[in-house]
Amino acid sequence: MSPEDIMNSTNNTNNDVKRANGKKGGTAFAVILILVVIVVAAAVAVSMLDNKTADDGSLDTPDTESVTTAAEEPADTTSSPTTEPDVDDTASDETSAATASESKDSEPAGDGELNEQGYYTVSGIIKDAAMHTVLVEAEDGTEYPFHTDGAQIITGLTGYILGNPVTVYYTGELDFGGSPLASKIIVYDLPENNPDAQIYRRALDMVATMSVEQRVGQMFIARCPDEDAARKASQYMLGGYILYGEDFENKSREEVKSMIDEYQSASDIPMFIGVDEEGGTVNRISVNENLRDEPFKSPQELYEEGGFELIASDTREKCKLLKDLGINLNFAPVCDVSTDPNDFIYPRSFGADAHSTSEYVKTVVEVMKEEGVGSVLKHFPGCGGNGDTHTSVVYDERPIETFEESDFLPFEAGIAAGADMILVSHNVVECIDPESPASLSWDIHYDILRNELGFEGVIITDELSMEGVSEFASDEDIAVEAVRVGNDMLCCTDFETQIPAVIDAINEHELSLDTINDAVVRILVLKIKLGIL
Repeated sequence: MSPEDIMNSTNNTNNDVKRANGKKGGTAFAVILILVVIVVAAAVAVSMLDNKTADDGSLDTPDTESVTTAAEEPADTTSSPTTEPDVDDTASDETSAATASESKDSEPAGDGELNEQGYYTVSGIIKDAAMHTVLVEAEDGTEYPFHTDGAQIITGLTGYILGNPVTVYYTGELDFGGSPLASKIIVYDLPENNPDAQIYRRALDMVATMSVEQRVGQMFIARCPDEDAARKASQYMLGGYILYGEDFENKSREEVKSMIDEYQSASDIPMFIGVDEEGGTVNRISVNENLRDEPFKSPQELYEEGGFELIASDTREKCKLLKDLGINLNFAPVCDVSTDPNDFIYPRSFGADAHSTSEYVKTVVEVMKEEGVGSVLKHFPGCGGNGDTHTSVVYDERPIETFEESDFLPFEAGIAAGADMILVSHNVVECIDPESPASLSWDIHYDILRNELGFEGVIITDELSMEGVSEFASDEDIAVEAVRVGNDMLCCTDFETQIPAVIDAINEHELSLDTINDAVVRILVLKIKLGIL
């Protein structure tokens, strides 16, 4: 019996009673009879709900015991990061897609069935997003606002891109167009027509076969050690090495190539081989006359001599040299806005306002993308006129408006041009997070980079041995915190201490393996795109 049938039955019974008695005294009897009918109707409704629950089982989210781990997956099943909290293995990508499909068929309303975790589910597309909220348009066109604060975010590659599919797990009654509802889990699905879908699934397949040690190792791009570099690359399963001036000193091209080939041959998963070849005051390769006749010029010098055309041709030559040597990642361009020659960062910057710097960044990133060399935007969220974090803790006291109207703009231009990585500085940006260096700030990584700016690529720390961050915690704690707040890769020197610390944190449930999986997927996706894998 439907709710409408129950109500009709009740009304008919009431009318019949009134007609039969025809007297005032019959009213009491009618009331009693109505109450009996209501009680019976309620019992029927409860019985129907129990039967539906028994038929359907858990609604949308599998419980912890039912999640299939990567090791238990059939060979032809694509795995993805789990959509369940506190589950340490990757769940099936196909299962996730099926769950999303099922949830679309269910009523996205607060009177729907709860799953065994006590969650309701709404699936749809991202209609709008702000720093702390996301607006979901369900299949029937209804829009639902959700808080993102405190939710487990599983992004894959999509993040807050408008029009992309999303599934939200929540509790409580939906508020139609009203105050945002607290969400527990937010899963951003990768559209089938996304050109990166095949790459993404290949990366997921790789992650499903990797040990925890292999996954963590991929998150570290280390300063190349003076001794046993090839052996250590293999032992710690490093994601990459950064080479500095001493690594190239007095070497011929053949010697550099042989050195890098040795590192790559020792690694089961091919490595990022990175370098700081900015031009001007920071050159690691071109200062060696065996590798180039003269050092690369600074962006300011190039622009003065030949504008953006010369900057583009210089970037192209730089990329070809790096690729010839076996280097696949350049920590450039510098995106910091600086117009004051007295600023620490000025000699390394474009030396112009935010809009001109944005055009410079766009030009460099586009050429690097064409040439197949990975780009790294630095130093987010922008150094401004502050000091050197290599040697001291730096506090940035500028208001958020300065960042929004100036410092963020070159990074936004780089993201739009397809930048591969963003390096986060150690400046303490007081208007965003007054307690932590940017490199250790959840607000910087999730609220700003992921949510507000929509960056989907690899986030990397500045060197963790620098004084600007080392004063905040021990080497071990810094590494764990850097992973926790959203860094995909850690730029470091003391990897032999920090890698075991991160592994221990996972084993002790201080870090979620979901976080590790998301980071490693992004890293592998980039390696695939650059032709490293």
